[in-house]
Amino acid sequence: MQLFRPARLGTMDLKNHIVMAPMTRSRNEAGNAPGALVARYYAQRAGAGLIITEGTSPSPNGLGYARIPGIFSDAQVKGWRAVTDGVHARGARIFMQLMHTGRVSRQSNLPEGGEVIAPSSVELPGEIWSDSEGMQPHTPARAMTPADITRTREEYVQAALNAVAAGCDGVELHGANGYLIEQFIHPHTNRRTDAYGGSIEGRARFVLEVVEGMIAAIGRERVGIRLSPYGVFNDMPHYPEIDQTYDYLARELDRLGVVYVHLVDHSSMGAPPVPDAVRRRVREAYGGAVILCGGYDAGRAEEALDAGVADLIAFGRPFISNPDLVERMQQGISLTDPDMDTFYTAGERGYTDYPAAT
Repeated sequence: MQLFRPARLGTMDLKNHIVMAPMTRSRNEAGNAPGALVARYYAQRAGAGLIITEGTSPSPNGLGYARIPGIFSDAQVKGWRAVTDGVHARGARIFMQLMHTGRVSRQSNLPEGGEVIAPSSVELPGEIWSDSEGMQPHTPARAMTPADITRTREEYVQAALNAVAAGCDGVELHGANGYLIEQFIHPHTNRRTDAYGGSIEGRARFVLEVVEGMIAAIGRERVGIRLSPYGVFNDMPHYPEIDQTYDYLARELDRLGVVYVHLVDHSSMGAPPVPDAVRRRVREAYGGAVILCGGYDAGRAEEALDAGVADLIAFGRPFISNPDLVERMQQGISLTDPDMDTFYTAGERGYTDYPAAT
């Protein structure tokens, strides 16, 4: 099967066509730095050709969830170095997903001096967990000033440099799931009237400037991006210009030359499916590698690869409870179901204690 054969991503060789998708697991230590437990978790799953890490904040302002990691301090860089060393020792590649939560935040989750900021001050309904307060409403975000935009863009670029210093093979910009990058792209969360709002081109300006800055810092072969067209997570309703927006982004990302576009479809978790026409137009407009993610099993993954609609396939939740997922799929061994109650708790239970099949 093509799925298990070696693959190529830009200038990098991968041992198979399987990607471990980014998944928040909330196991990081004081100072939002990964420790030995996190390093063990990733090393256990390095049967994948490429691992994309959990969302990792480029800034104290982006640590909206409890116990998620950062990549802006020396301690965080050191912690991630242990992770990448373990993954590389097993022959896998690893990209760090850079995720700024923007308005998806609670002030008590941020370190001292951190502030909840977003393109516009648009209230996010619902609640979010804080270790110190339990479930609480999201903290209202302050609309970013031009100075905030410049500083945040620079934080992303420095985070990309820090990720490479920590041993990562590259970075994935999280432009999906209703976090800061998509908050700029989406007209519901971007009510700006300056150069970073209004038209499709204006709302896409921030993401493209961040991508351009990271490429200048670490090279286009080390920069990918994740997008979720038609996604509704974190209160991101549909809007009339969805198709035109992602057509434009695909063309511009092709012009910039990012190494991959990672398209996620959340329909397996109840969201509207990404239309085939959208995937097809992205494939036509963008000439680099395409990663598809969203409810795949080995059979569907092989079909997508054989049809040429994807170059790599990402698997998410199956990797949580099956550290040896690649071997299980290759040998036809049944999969262990995950314990959803331990997805975001602290400690090794439901994290590193899932056994391999053999």
